[in-house]
Amino acid sequence: MSARAISGLVVPGRGQSVWLITLSAAAMAFLAVFALALSVTSARLAANWSEALSQTATVRLSAPPEEMDSQTALVLDVLRTTPGIAEARVMVPEEQAALLEAWLGPDLPLDALPLPRLIELTETSEGPDRQGLRLRLAAEAPAAVYDDHSRWRRPLVQAATRLQSFALVSLVLIGAVTAAMIALAASAALSSNGQVIRVLRLVGARDRFIALAFVRSISRRALIGASAGTAVAMLALLALPQAGSAVPVLAGLGFQGWTWALPLAIPPLTALLAWSASLATAFRVLKGVT
Repeated sequence: MSARAISGLVVPGRGQSVWLITLSAAAMAFLAVFALALSVTSARLAANWSEALSQTATVRLSAPPEEMDSQTALVLDVLRTTPGIAEARVMVPEEQAALLEAWLGPDLPLDALPLPRLIELTETSEGPDRQGLRLRLAAEAPAAVYDDHSRWRRPLVQAATRLQSFALVSLVLIGAVTAAMIALAASAALSSNGQVIRVLRLVGARDRFIALAFVRSISRRALIGASAGTAVAMLALLALPQAGSAVPVLAGLGFQGWTWALPLAIPPLTALLAWSASLATAFRVLKGVT
């Protein structure tokens, strides 16, 4: 009798154990794709935020209106003569309004607010002597404050890194739950077919042969379920708003470029996990069948 024929005898073609294996693999694969997408997106955000703010800085100038222009010219002169500063320019009021729109709304009355003047800096790869620049500005333009965005960049990168760690932990938990559910289904299927196992032993079948035939069937069903769950999850990710769209909720969550190949590893990994879990369960249950 072939291993495929024994698989049909040991593992029922219908019943709760079959649905439990297939549906649990599909549901866990669906969740795993989203956890993986969250991990990849978090890593991308951390890299983008760090790169976007790594070579930029801002000088905030708060001076009386009658001295604002002269102080601005003085600060620009200091910045343009400082090694490590590639470019310095005064931000126009519209740019300042765009920065404040997220907190104060789009209809911001700039004329009624005593906003400081912002000077945007672009640094070279080496960067300036920041402490020396702060001391020079304090001596020549006390109303100017140099900000290298480190207090903004560091929390953003830390938040993205922690989110990535949370996603990786979720993947581990999803794998553990998948293994537990498949082991439970394998135990139920084998226990309910004890009589068939006894007959197979009487005709000379070894426990390893019976277990492997059983494991093949379980792994195949787990692969089918995981493939379906992965496909549905990838379609759901495609339906989410893309980065830069008018709908900010969940915008940008997903894969880009070659990272779309990462979810394709979930079905074979699920089958491998099902193989390991069901094989261990099969030998344990077979020892109890006499």
